[in-house]
Amino acid sequence: MRTFTPRPSDIERTWHVVDADGLVLGRLATEVASILRGKHKPTFAPHVDTGDHVIVVNADKVVLTAGKADAKFAYRHSGYPGGLTATRYSDLLATNADEVVRDAVRGMLPKNRLGRQMARKLQVYRGPDHPHQAQSPVPLELPGARRTPSARSGA
Repeated sequence: MRTFTPRPSDIERTWHVVDADGLVLGRLATEVASILRGKHKPTFAPHVDTGDHVIVVNADKVVLTAGKADAKFAYRHSGYPGGLTATRYSDLLATNADEVVRDAVRGMLPKNRLGRQMARKLQVYRGPDHPHQAQSPVPLELPGARRTPSARSGA
């Protein structure tokens, strides 16, 4: 049996829009990474980018469970001695929520040029609006990502 390699004519890319309002960050990131890789398609091959484009809106309303927003830190290092900076996730969600979602998804993609190519198909926006109406994105309900109880009662 030979390895299946999809031809460029076999790859059809669609645009999906995901509303992150009340979704748990990790569960959202795994589902979005799977769509970016193309694992939901029968033409999936691990060495070819067969995935779709994903637009994530309302990134500022994503949640972290079990108090992780206040307990977990994101670390950066400047490269100089003593240059380690720690920032709480609650502060990051207040200022750069789109970067938090983007980094969570990027961390679940392959760590090579193929993963960087897949990450370019991800668009994240803090609010409910996005400039990709011309691509006619399809609303996507993520089966593995669950909303927090407070978000369910408001919907």
